[in-house]
Amino acid sequence: MKPSQLIPIIRRLDAMREDESDEIQVRRFEKDGKEQCIVRYDKSSRMYELEDRTSGQTYEFDNIDYVAVEILELVQPASSTED
Repeated sequence: MKPSQLIPIIRRLDAMREDESDEIQVRRFEKDGKEQCIVRYDKSSRMYELEDRTSGQTYEFDNIDYVAVEILELVQPASSTED
């Protein structure tokens, strides 16, 4: 069984939320060296903003699990059916 790919994503998102600065936290997520999305966390609104670099769409999330799943869908390998 492969280890969960969600755990490292959630750790990065959680680090954004736990940062003590008042600055908006930004993380980039890549697949094969190509940027797939940019995630911003605004501590004042407690919202994550995901910018999908492939489609140009921007989404807002107030739940860490939802944004993590969206990131996973963007960065996971195409052949993710292997066990």
